[in-house]
Amino acid sequence: MPLIVKDYTWTQTETIVYINVPLKGVKVGKVDIFSTDEYLKVHFPPFLFEAFLSEPIDDDKSTAKIGNGVAVFTLQKKEERLWEHLVINNNDKDKSREIRERALLKAQAKLAAESKAKATKTQEERKYALETMMKLEEEGRAKIQKMKDDECEKATAQLEAWKLKQRQIAEEEAQLKLQSQRIKVDKQSKSEKIHVPRTSDQCKVKHDQKNSVQSISKKKQVDLPAPRSTGNIQIKFTPRVFPTALRESRVPEEEEWLQKQAEARRAINVNLAELKDLTEEERNPDWLKEKGDKLFATGNYLAAINAYSLAIKLNRKIPAMYSNRAACHLKLRNLHKAIEDSSWALDLLTPPVAGNAGARTRAHVRRGTAFCELELYTEGLQDYQAALTIDPQNETLQADTHKIRQIIQGSAPCSE
Repeated sequence: MPLIVKDYTWTQTETIVYINVPLKGVKVGKVDIFSTDEYLKVHFPPFLFEAFLSEPIDDDKSTAKIGNGVAVFTLQKKEERLWEHLVINNNDKDKSREIRERALLKAQAKLAAESKAKATKTQEERKYALETMMKLEEEGRAKIQKMKDDECEKATAQLEAWKLKQRQIAEEEAQLKLQSQRIKVDKQSKSEKIHVPRTSDQCKVKHDQKNSVQSISKKKQVDLPAPRSTGNIQIKFTPRVFPTALRESRVPEEEEWLQKQAEARRAINVNLAELKDLTEEERNPDWLKEKGDKLFATGNYLAAINAYSLAIKLNRKIPAMYSNRAACHLKLRNLHKAIEDSSWALDLLTPPVAGNAGARTRAHVRRGTAFCELELYTEGLQDYQAALTIDPQNETLQADTHKIRQIIQGSAPCSE
């Protein structure tokens, strides 16, 4: 049963309400806030603050700040006027329950709307990303195709130029061959008529013909296009954990799975420097719990706390570890630590079922005992009453609850 916080303060203007709720030494990370336009709840175990607001507020424009041991709420009024009361008279339990249920339904509807909007936005972003990726891929393919077409046109032009050059060379060779044949025929016809000594002009013509043949042969060798050079294209792929393609995968689900795997590895490998010298048996939380129980039975409470603490580092979900460590802290009068460990145990013992009734009873009694040792008898009585609700036939609990009630009423000395 939570402890109701009543020592809060509030002020107001015509447009804003300010509420200050003391956190009673509880860490900021353990504070849970829930609010709607007519209901405000602050839960920081083992304490609880509830406000059934007398007038509606604008929850979207309201803010909360936590620090310096206090939670400060700035609530924007829907109507500009001064309130006569901050909260309504909540003695009617049915009305309070109705307001809580209505607030829960509003919060669920708001969460569903935000989730739907977020899903729609995510879907639109994915669609935009896919369209952008497809557009980029299409542009890339078009660019590659253009490069291929340009290379094909260039190669075709070079081939046509080479064919034209070859035809020109062939025509020149044919003309040169025809000219040589004509010269040979003329020479033979002249030699039959008369032998005439070769003049210098004739020698020059023959020399020119020879140089022309050599020049054509050199051009044929020089004008041939060089063969293309070979090469390798390096391709790199983005490394991925999952085998599916990126655009076919479900990125948020994959990231969530990877995060859970990383957390599991951290939980297994926690404090390796501290655990590296332990045996395999000493890494077993059940074995450490049994060892802590034996040390507690012999009165070695510090060693028992070390065993339970190491077991908690290995597995933080076993409520018995916290409850047993709270018992050790009680013996050593580490009362605040006993309250904290008992609260952790009660948080883990949810939902309340018949199977964990005994463990819940022990946790309530240990926390109630620590409260009474700190002379916080009202809080201690609440824990003892919660334990008595679980085990109403327990005579020891009945007697202890009666003693605490007497102390509060002033009919019994505090030493009892």
